[in-house]
Amino acid sequence: MNRRDTLLALVALGIGLPGAFTLPMDALAQGYPTKPIRLVVPFAPGGTTDIVARIVADRMTRDLGQPVIVENRSGGGGTIGADLVAKSAPDGYTLGMATVSTMATNPATNPRISYDAARDFTPIINLVDVPNVLIVNPTKVPAKDMKEFVALLAKNPGRYSYASSGSGGLSHLDFELFKMLTKTFVVHIPYRGAGPAMNDTLAGQVDALVDNLPSALPHIRSGKVRALAVMAQMRIDALPGVPTFAEVGLKEANNMAWYGLLGPAGLPQPIVRRVHEAAVKALNDPESRKRLADGGSIVDGGTPEAFAQKAALELALRREIVAKQNIKLED
Repeated sequence: MNRRDTLLALVALGIGLPGAFTLPMDALAQGYPTKPIRLVVPFAPGGTTDIVARIVADRMTRDLGQPVIVENRSGGGGTIGADLVAKSAPDGYTLGMATVSTMATNPATNPRISYDAARDFTPIINLVDVPNVLIVNPTKVPAKDMKEFVALLAKNPGRYSYASSGSGGLSHLDFELFKMLTKTFVVHIPYRGAGPAMNDTLAGQVDALVDNLPSALPHIRSGKVRALAVMAQMRIDALPGVPTFAEVGLKEANNMAWYGLLGPAGLPQPIVRRVHEAAVKALNDPESRKRLADGGSIVDGGTPEAFAQKAALELALRREIVAKQNIKLED
């Protein structure tokens, strides 16, 4: 057996050799992928994470030559699906969708979380940035704009409720930030994912929701919910009549959500590069790009290093908010 065959055999057995790791990993990654890839979405079907994942997975399938199969693993505000990815083998056949919730708000609110957001993953690419929007059920909430909504809440503390995709998730912390800035009290009703939260907002079981624009936009356009403000740096072309939070005096809430791809810690760099390349092609595909843009997503597609830095800064920000507002998981 020659040196190369020996190295490959040792890698297959999980045995590492000093100074000999890069070559066998490069060799093994050259044929990647040889079987279907599981893309774990840590939320229920129908939410923005699911929408973005399916658009990108469809196009990546063509480039990689193997199916990229979306698997929804909801629960725990995204922690169940994220934990599954963190504990998977770093072989490129289990990838995950990363969100502000899984990588920042959940770790910030729950010190007992089952994974370490900073150490248990390999960032690959931030796919898109997405504005958030505060919406209300028009039959339950008479307010026509943010000023009227805040006045209504101030006069009726505890009367109105808001849904979230789960305790400790993005929609939870964003609405709690809104409550802090407006000094109002609205009852929190957590759900197992953005889809169920939206369904009950549409049905009038809850009164309000902070949701991502792509999943909320069809319901806003149909008039089933009313948009009061968007969390973005400027007005959105799809909703030109809806002001930003800065315009209504809540500039601290102008934080966009983001959605990226990651793998478990230790994912070999050749596989990271291959997945990154396929994801960039998916984002540059005219049809995929249009589908994302039509839903309100802003394409990013930066480097793995840029994504890692983005996630780290978000985690630091969310920890600061949680500390200042004394937000706990049971809130």
